[in-house]
Amino acid sequence: MSTQNTAKKPKIFIARAIFQDALPLLEESFEVTSNQSDEVLTPDELQKALVGMDGALVSGGDRIDAKVLATAKDLKIVANIAVGYNNLDIPAMTAAGVMGTNTPDVLTDTTADFGFALMMAAARRVTESEHWLRAGKWEKWALFNNPLGVDIHHSTLGIIGMGRIGQAIAKRGLGFGMKVIYCNRKRLPEDIEKELGATHVSKEELLKTADHVVLVLPYSAESHHTIGAKELSLMKPTATITNIARGGIVDDLALAQALKAGKIFGAGLDVFEGEPKVIPELLACSNVVLAPHVGSSTEQTRRAMMNLAIKNLRAGLAGQRPPNLINAELKPN
Repeated sequence: MSTQNTAKKPKIFIARAIFQDALPLLEESFEVTSNQSDEVLTPDELQKALVGMDGALVSGGDRIDAKVLATAKDLKIVANIAVGYNNLDIPAMTAAGVMGTNTPDVLTDTTADFGFALMMAAARRVTESEHWLRAGKWEKWALFNNPLGVDIHHSTLGIIGMGRIGQAIAKRGLGFGMKVIYCNRKRLPEDIEKELGATHVSKEELLKTADHVVLVLPYSAESHHTIGAKELSLMKPTATITNIARGGIVDDLALAQALKAGKIFGAGLDVFEGEPKVIPELLACSNVVLAPHVGSSTEQTRRAMMNLAIKNLRAGLAGQRPPNLINAELKPN
């Protein structure tokens, strides 16, 4: 880790490597300690690193909880470089007077693009086809032989979680002539439904009806295992499911069992329970497309996320309200 010592500047800790050209700009205003080697910190290492820090830039894998806050007495703000913030214990942070922020909006279209790509890859068996080719089996291909996929165009797209990214997925579906149905905690306003050509249905009806299910809901205790064995049993054997939300929303073992048994056609996964580890049962499935949580992973978008997190951090440490304050009941000092 590199440290720039400058007296009387607020101290900030950057938990994962950021773009190198951002560091000199930060060092003008802050005393910066940055994990530019990008080592994955253990919870104890993160806790020690935050002692004496006024602010922190963290990513979704960095857990900020009551134990960390108990020793980080000077901490005023934690800026999460992500939209989701289930790594932040917001009630504990609020009780400790620590602001928490996230980076919404800037990654919506990029993540929606990737989610749609995963869905299409699962439906058209892109991963299996590539393995088929690499194994020298192309010459054995026949007109009606594997790998045959299922269509995206003019099929039914079911979206669970109709926030910014869910709505962006719906718009992409319209371009493929898809019928869009969705399930959400709150029904969308009628004008937005009309714009998206989307119909609100129950989760059960969505699972029974959709040809392609995409999960874009936030993770919480309530959404844990939103999709398990029971839900998977409702889906068509020709249907796919794509998870670009958070690990834990899907019961990964139940999904692997459903894929192996042919109860559903395929899956596209960018997130997993216990990531970065993936259960062996999923790795053994040929009808699943796997990605290592890279839904927002383009340079333009990652820069936008970093810049927004820094903007939140600067505002909080300047005594201003950060633009993306999660625990809005807190007032900056």
